Order: sequence, then C-alpha cells, then structure tokens
Amino acid sequence: MFPYLPPATRSLLIVNVAMFLLQYLTHDAFTGALALEPLGPDFHLWQLLTYAFLHGGVAHLFFNMFALYMFGGTLEQYWGGRRFLLLYFASLLAAGLTQLATTDLAGLEEPTIGASGAIFGLLFAFAFYFPRQRLALLFLPIPIPAWLFVTLYGLLELTLGVTGSESDVAHFAHLGGMLGGALVILTWRAQDRARRAAPR
Repeated sequence: MFPYLPPATRSLLIVNVAMFLLQYLTHDAFTGALALEPLGPDFHLWQLLTYAFLHGGVAHLFFNMFALYMFGGTLEQYWGGRRFLLLYFASLLAAGLTQLATTDLAGLEEPTIGASGAIFGLLFAFAFYFPRQRLALLFLPIPIPAWLFVTLYGLLELTLGVTGSESDVAHFAHLGGMLGGALVILTWRAQDRARRAAPR
C-alpha cells in the first residue's frame, strides 16, 4: 500500500524516517542545531522548519507518521501536491511560531521537536473537507465523525495546555498547527470566491 501514496506524502514519510535514523546513528549529534530552541542566542530561523523533521523516539515518530499516512494521502489527492505541501509547511511554521511565543511567555528553555504541529494542521483540514468521514483510530476504536474527533482533540489540547498537564508535550504548538491550517484554508476559500466573482 505504501508505494501507492501520492508523491508528496510519500516523500515526507521517507524524509522523516530517514532523519530519525540519522538521529539514532549519530547519537543526536545534530539535533541541537536543528531543534526549535526558545528565543535567545541558540535560536536560528532555520529551526522553524527543521524541528519538524526530528522526533524524540520511535513512538513519537510512529504516531506522527501514522497520522500523516492516514490523512495526508487523502488530502493530497483532493488538492494536489502543491496545495498539500503549502498547508503542511504553513501549519508547521504556525506551530513553531506559537511554540516560540508560549515558551517565551512561560520562561521555558526546552527545545521542541516533532511533526505534530503540521499533523494537526492536516487533521483540521481533513475534518473541514470531510466532516462526516468516520474515524476509528488506534486509541479510539469507536468510529466517530471527523469533525467531532478533531473538535474533541482540539479541546483536549487546549485543556492540557492551559492546565500545564503533560508539560513535555507542546500542546499550544498543536493548536498553532490547527490555526495555521485554518488560515490557509480560509485564504484559499476567499481567493476562490474572488475568482468566481470576477467578471469574465
């Protein structure tokens, strides 16, 4: 089944797995330079992109890549590769900026890694375009509509972020990824309406 994934989704999966293997083989030799550091002397602009290709363990990688596999292919087939990649990278950028803001406000010094912010942008997009599609995931064996799943997941992330639960998880970055995906979709819809309304 893997070879039949659309090319952009397949490439993202391969790059993420390859980067994880490099992390393991080099004993995280380059992780410090590529992880998203809090604002300060160790922060560099490229980290707003590179942090999303690092992961903190097999489970972290697996769940992110499983979600990319589940939702990425469908969205890429629906939009095409260009729009899919635009939303993916806009979501991870929005997630990174949100994480920088929240860590700065909270005075935290831990770096951030993982593709979760981009994945949450894809989750939002899937629920927006396929709201009635029923999902039965590994940790939720009862099928529920995509819109309900993503709404509940977003509320859970907000609750955990506000209460400070699971402090090693970047909950606000996840929400930032959702926001980035939403802004891209709203921009596309406004552009599509403007094109339809334009005189011919």
